[in-house]
Amino acid sequence: MEMELNDTDCPVTATIALFGGRWKLPILYILSKNTRRFGEIQVRVPSISKKVLTNQLRELEADGLISRKQYKELPPRVEYTLTEFGKTLCPLLINIAAWQRQSMDMLNKANNSL
Repeated sequence: MEMELNDTDCPVTATIALFGGRWKLPILYILSKNTRRFGEIQVRVPSISKKVLTNQLRELEADGLISRKQYKELPPRVEYTLTEFGKTLCPLLINIAAWQRQSMDMLNKANNSL
């Protein structure tokens, strides 16, 4: 008898729900290197709109993966950094980046055959 699993039973599905989507992993990867201001993140992800970046940062903050620190200055300065919980993703992010570099040829061949 096969056991039926729903999405909540799958750790991969649950993990992807936490940081899934097009932009969250790149944002986390950028923040894994250093604390960044909004504009610094946007420069490193140039095809993201300000609205989408704002929403993604809010979601990552709500999920406890990043923290936001606002300084009482003029002009206002806001910095984003990984939380301790967010830092636990660093080995995963490093492995994803290493896999991509090692697999570049295979990925290019696969994309060219489409």
